[in-house]
Amino acid sequence: MNPLVSIIMGSTSDLPVMKQAAEFLNEMEIPFEINALSAHRVPEQVAEFAKGAHKRGVKVIIAGAGGAAHLPGVVAAFTPLPVIGVPVKSTISMDGWDSVLSILQMPAGIPVATVALDNSKNAAILAFQILATADPVLMDKMVKFKEDLASKIKKANKELEEVKYPFKVN
Repeated sequence: MNPLVSIIMGSTSDLPVMKQAAEFLNEMEIPFEINALSAHRVPEQVAEFAKGAHKRGVKVIIAGAGGAAHLPGVVAAFTPLPVIGVPVKSTISMDGWDSVLSILQMPAGIPVATVALDNSKNAAILAFQILATADPVLMDKMVKFKEDLASKIKKANKELEEVKYPFKVN
């Protein structure tokens, strides 16, 4: 089984954040791989990975990085695949803003979709949506996922009906 999604991170210190993506993809039964690659420590390996990912059947790359967060952009420069960047608040981070802006502010022609700080689950959901555009079975799963989200809100509103306050009118 070849991976459809590749999850990469600058170092294993990013794993607590990036495992959210792995857990979601696993739950949705999407084949994925997960690796540490550093744009600064092994740049040649990053370029080789990015250039060859599509040849191995990968369809989407999720790249998490903290600090200067160059990994998503470097990968996007070398691959024809969509790249979803996950800014990670690291120990050397400026409250995560350095990571957010490094991933978000890409030059024209080298897009990186960027999700919220430390939110690799949203990156996995976006990757799943991208895959679902070309696969009716996955699209059905995505529709069910969205319906399940909506039903949670309906349930929450039912529970809120039971909350009583003297001036509450609903």
